[in-house]
Amino acid sequence: MEVSAGDNKLRTAIEDQAACKRQYGMDMSKKIALRIAALQAAESLADFWPPKSGPERCHELKGEREGTFSVDLKHPYRLLFKSTTPENASSFSDDRQRWRSITAIEILEIEDTHG
Repeated sequence: MEVSAGDNKLRTAIEDQAACKRQYGMDMSKKIALRIAALQAAESLADFWPPKSGPERCHELKGEREGTFSVDLKHPYRLLFKSTTPENASSFSDDRQRWRSITAIEILEIEDTHG
């Protein structure tokens, strides 16, 4: 899957392990690297189906953050991203098909979504 980051700070953290360690610490930088590698290796977001399974616990957020996806990092932090794959919501009969169509994402932020 194609992974990008619009924010320079996040892009640097994703591309430079030393910068990531300085910014987020050793433990978090390891988790970030693992999640980015898993996302990049995936053919589509459907590789993380069903929602909230596996160590990533990938799922779509609700409410104000609808359309944003989350994967676990070091508790309580999450890596948040959105699809950059053009989609026509009406062309999908279920969420699994929609997830299968997502082959490009943009990292939005790293944050505690429960705080």
